[in-house]
Amino acid sequence: MQRNLIIIHGGGPTAVINASLYGAIRQAQASSEVDRVFVAIGGTGGLLKDRLRDVTDLSDAELTGLLHSPSSAIGTSRDALEAPEYEAMIPILQKHEIKYVLMNGGNGTMDTCGKLQQHCAAAGTEIRVIGIPKTMDNDLAVTDHAPGFASAARYMAGSIGEICCDVAGLPIHIVVVEALGRNAGWVTAASALAEDSYGTGPDLIYLPERAFDEEQFLADVKHLIDTKGCGVVVASEGLHDADGTPIVEPIFKVGRATYFGDVSAHLANLIIRKLGYKARSEKPGLLGRASIAWQSSVDRDEAEACGRAAVDAAVAGETAKMVAIRRTGNEPYSSETFLVDIREVMMTEAKMPDHFINEAGNGVTEAFKDWVRPLLGEPLPKLMDLRK
Repeated sequence: MQRNLIIIHGGGPTAVINASLYGAIRQAQASSEVDRVFVAIGGTGGLLKDRLRDVTDLSDAELTGLLHSPSSAIGTSRDALEAPEYEAMIPILQKHEIKYVLMNGGNGTMDTCGKLQQHCAAAGTEIRVIGIPKTMDNDLAVTDHAPGFASAARYMAGSIGEICCDVAGLPIHIVVVEALGRNAGWVTAASALAEDSYGTGPDLIYLPERAFDEEQFLADVKHLIDTKGCGVVVASEGLHDADGTPIVEPIFKVGRATYFGDVSAHLANLIIRKLGYKARSEKPGLLGRASIAWQSSVDRDEAEACGRAAVDAAVAGETAKMVAIRRTGNEPYSSETFLVDIREVMMTEAKMPDHFINEAGNGVTEAFKDWVRPLLGEPLPKLMDLRK
């Protein structure tokens, strides 16, 4: 019987999910414990439809191209899975003589990873299941941070720097930028590092870790108008009031997948209506998730390392574990991978801790900036302003 390995993507893509794929394929090719390497085309849904591709013999050019390709090169999914689906996966895995299953994704995927392992064990198989972390939201528990986050953070920092530069050049309005991030404000907070590019960052930052108060928001913006006459506000798509109700009703929701309403437009309209001042909204959306132009080299390298570590763990006999990242140094930055029991991360969200959020709840602390700065990779481009 062969000892084959399969890689499955789950959830929203990132700028480095393919780097983890690259690392896993490369490490599996080099392992004497792996015979063939498969991928599921279209996530768990693809597996259930037996849509597998053998990638063992991909050319070097094709494999290397994965490092700089956005989205998921093999397709991903957000399938709602119950016991019958997990049970249906097992004969498909056995048909292809799969001994090792690597699942690359975020909270939902790690939950799937743990449940698949439980069903494989209950069925008496020797199939080993290992999780590879991935989420731009950075809300996976235990790991210092998750692959995918640093590139999204670099995008936000660089792009907000450009917006701050633009607003300063024509200081006639308030610009509200909406950032991705369901319940955790990591990506929104990263916009603060725009100051590394332009010298000043966004004036106000609103995170889902703090209940949104409309009156306080308007007071903050009024002060900004009175003191500067212009400004940049960054707000999370997941903002909610003290009761947990989103400040803008979601457009669509299926399970954990929420299509949030247009928070930036709502806040810009509040400024116009309530304060009588010019405001406009921006919503990068998927650009912030998939931009290869802003890909972090640190993120790419760590994503690849996680893919390789997952293969090593599986062939060493581990199962029901997720690869995680441990920070070992900050100046200079260094990290290493380690394994964590999948039960510690299944559907457990990691949010911004209090010491990373300023006392007013409308910005971040220097401690957060020091924490996130090394993850962005090479220094951001310096933007010139001859008025300073």
